[in-house]
Amino acid sequence: MEFRSWPRTILGIVFIVASLDKIADPLAFAEIIKNYQILPEIMVGPVAFFLPWLEFVCGAMLVCGIFIDTAVVILVAMLLVFIAALSANLYRGIDVACGCFSTDASSASDMQMTVVRDVVLLLIAGLALKFRRSEII
Repeated sequence: MEFRSWPRTILGIVFIVASLDKIADPLAFAEIIKNYQILPEIMVGPVAFFLPWLEFVCGAMLVCGIFIDTAVVILVAMLLVFIAALSANLYRGIDVACGCFSTDASSASDMQMTVVRDVVLLLIAGLALKFRRSEII
């Protein structure tokens, strides 16, 4: 693997892996989303179904090296939303299973470390864009 492709490949694999359990069990993922107490009830189901597929498709695009800029921009937007949702619940004192890699709502989550992990993924996304742009020029 060429050095310039490692950030997009890692980011892609992370999001593919993160999507699999949620795609397999959208109802359990819907419960996790509901526990965040952020979305209106009517939005929980559609988000629980659509979000994992978006993660999977964007991750696959990065691994395959197609539409890299589009995939990274979408994933950055999602990471920012995830960070905001986790931070809002940290601020409100609501401890929720993040639902990042598992639909097991009973699994303990260290929300602060999850925010840190998402910030690291943002940095990797920035590297993916930087290296992609340097290839174009």
